[in-house]
Amino acid sequence: MSVSAAWRRPRVLLGAAATLVLLALAALGAKALGPAPPPETGPSPVQQQTLAPGSPPAPGRDPAGRRVLRLVAAGDVLVHPEVTAQARRDAVRSGRPGGLDFAPMFAGVAPAVSRADLALCHLETPLADPAGPFAGYPSFNAPPQVLAGVRSAGFDGCSTASNHTLDQGADGVVRTIRALDAAGLGHTGSARSAAEAGTPRIYQVAGVRVAHLAYSLNFNGLSRPPGQAWLANLIDPPEILAAAHRARAAGADIVVLSMHWGTEYRHLPDADQQAWARQLISSPDVDLILGHHAHAVQPFQRFGDKWVVFGMGNELARHAEPINDNREGVMARATFTEVAPGHWTVTRMEALPTWTDLSPDLRLVDLAAALADPATAAGARRDYRAAYERVLGYVRALGADQVVTPGG
Repeated sequence: MSVSAAWRRPRVLLGAAATLVLLALAALGAKALGPAPPPETGPSPVQQQTLAPGSPPAPGRDPAGRRVLRLVAAGDVLVHPEVTAQARRDAVRSGRPGGLDFAPMFAGVAPAVSRADLALCHLETPLADPAGPFAGYPSFNAPPQVLAGVRSAGFDGCSTASNHTLDQGADGVVRTIRALDAAGLGHTGSARSAAEAGTPRIYQVAGVRVAHLAYSLNFNGLSRPPGQAWLANLIDPPEILAAAHRARAAGADIVVLSMHWGTEYRHLPDADQQAWARQLISSPDVDLILGHHAHAVQPFQRFGDKWVVFGMGNELARHAEPINDNREGVMARATFTEVAPGHWTVTRMEALPTWTDLSPDLRLVDLAAALADPATAAGARRDYRAAYERVLGYVRALGADQVVTPGG
């Protein structure tokens, strides 16, 4: 586990039984990693996870004394074969030949992610068994060991609805969710049963309840089995609005919606994205929309006091033909403030540009941090500066000048 993960807040379950388990673990000096996987027949009545106070501190207050919560979200985690190959090389360096170590690839963004009150990723690929076989495009079957890297960066959960969700059929969906449960990561967007699909995923952060929903525009021509539409969520605005309303009725203070949408390698939202965004963000039950899929950074746009992040590009990927578009990414950091009792709104939206180095090793780079580091070499600094400016240009392409950068 990385240094950043070592001070990540522990994850616990609600309930008396969980309390007894945690007390027993504490007596042994152990750290609770997460909830036990639910049975394959469905989840417990409430898919709720509590992020216990720790370091970083629990949600604080602004100068006016209002409660605030910082949420960080990232783009696609897309495990191409070269990403797996790098994990093999890093495992050898860490003294585990034959293993897979994804943590070094995420280390560059871990400080920013770990300091969030809640951090959400997008797991685009289904997961295989730990020993494989693994596969890349067009039908992904990724190593579940990537989740150790996701956790090492400080993420709390992932959306799983994507055009690749059904690449390995229902078995792939079940394996993926089982692996996320085992890693202590929340998940939404695919399910093992109708009951699981119908139960909102709610994270509780020091008394603030944040619901997370996720949907995809298609499944690359694959269809969900008859009678099993619950297996993976397909974009359907009335269905999404109903799910958001259920989440609100279940007690969510904030509802976050992840959308796998758009046209690949386009930096501007297409007509469907724009129409869906207007319809969904206008609902009182949706507070923030986070976009994925295009493998290119797309704009942030403000709608009243709400935000739509149309596309965050890739978080971690290594396409067969690396170009600037698929090496660039952006993490969104939204500061929610309780502006009235029980009413939360985004009062600050930040863009955290990222870049993927390809040599000498595959590494995620937090561009603001790298540019602020006097040790960054001159050649790398020029590349990072150019990528940083490109990303911010895409983010602000629809006039969102209110988006700030770290320290801005």
